[in-house]
Amino acid sequence: MTAIEAGFPASSAEEREAVKAVVDAGTGATICGLARMRKEDVDACLDCGVEMVHLFIPTSEVQREHTVRMRMDEVLAATAEVVGYARAHVDQVLFSPMDATRTDWDDLVRVCQAAVRAGATAVNIPDTVGVMTPSAMKELITRIVKEVKAPIDVHCHNDFGLAVANTLAAVEAGASQVQVTVNGMGERAGNADLAQTVMALEAVYGIKTGVETARLVETSRLVSRYAGLPVPPAQPVVGENAFAHESGIHAHGILEHPETFEPGVMTPEMVGHRRRIKFGKHAGRHAVAQMLADVRLTPNDTQLDQILEQVKAISGRGRRVTDADLYAIAGEVIGMGDVTPSVQVSDISVLTGNHTLPTASIRMVVDGTEKVACSTGNGPVDAAMRAILGCLPEPVHLKEFSIEAITGGTDAIGHVTIAVEDPAGHIFDASASSDDIVTASVEAMVNAVNLVRRTGKEG
Repeated sequence: MTAIEAGFPASSAEEREAVKAVVDAGTGATICGLARMRKEDVDACLDCGVEMVHLFIPTSEVQREHTVRMRMDEVLAATAEVVGYARAHVDQVLFSPMDATRTDWDDLVRVCQAAVRAGATAVNIPDTVGVMTPSAMKELITRIVKEVKAPIDVHCHNDFGLAVANTLAAVEAGASQVQVTVNGMGERAGNADLAQTVMALEAVYGIKTGVETARLVETSRLVSRYAGLPVPPAQPVVGENAFAHESGIHAHGILEHPETFEPGVMTPEMVGHRRRIKFGKHAGRHAVAQMLADVRLTPNDTQLDQILEQVKAISGRGRRVTDADLYAIAGEVIGMGDVTPSVQVSDISVLTGNHTLPTASIRMVVDGTEKVACSTGNGPVDAAMRAILGCLPEPVHLKEFSIEAITGGTDAIGHVTIAVEDPAGHIFDASASSDDIVTASVEAMVNAVNLVRRTGKEG
């Protein structure tokens, strides 16, 4: 990543502390601070130790008249003065004529050229209200590149769902820098998405970005968790369903050759994702049979029809069918009888509070032997997961954890879905529901662990 715009230091003391923390983190990227066209804003950025200052000022008639109440000649004068001031203190100054895509062409060229003469090292062309189309953006950037002798950057909003397309069109026209956000977060409908833009540039255009693409999914989930903004399942590149296949013909094709129904130039491994076959109302015989064969379950044709019927019935009620569900259904249909789980929980207790380190104690039976473990964690659920893993003789890695309320109110039923990875790299899903999220989490984890252990023994 070339640069990180860490925040707007002049806006608050908290923002200044956050920007300073990013500067001190030693990311290896150039850290930038945002500033209005005011010297005091520049000073706030400098106090944080940033290496780049991003200065912006409204340039469209509607924004000039109704936000800063400045004439164009005043905008030009302020730009020359403050850009020059910033450049005297830092080596990199990015200039943004805000609402550039609705700014008069002659005014836009004049203010960009004035900024470059004053010392701006790059010029950003923001589509502040997301009104551009890819063809219009390509034409605009082509003209800007000819008139403005500095690297051109773009900042595209997603009001019409065109932010990524407009960003790529700008690159085609000669823009050498692009602004993106994790998960497309931003004002209103957001900005151009990091993962989508990076992977389009890398995989489709063949342009190296310097981004560690294998960490895109990890980064997306981290930001989603801390921001409290869930990633839609169908979000390209990083969403849960980005490499998931349910339809019979799609799943069949993927099992035969992944490129039949995936881009090919972008694999799940490239972005830190995983391919999965989902079982729902569109599930096909081939995919179900293959999944069962992987764990040495071989139903005949009649039994396979019965398994499919039950899978589709569960899915039709709006419930996700996990790997554990599929294998349990198959075991019942084939007539394997009740298989005693190799891991069973006898007792679990958790201690937590605002002045207490979350702690979980668990008593389990593993292969007939009682095991007891105690662990702390980042919350009672995390502590319980760590305690369970501490009782197991073999390594099992928790890869994914999600919880959703399936009823309303403070006594809502929580449905937990977990994905775990065995030592061979195979991933298994399991779920459980309860009005106690710790209990649901423990049950889901134990279901997943039993699936891993049974599969390992049968394999």
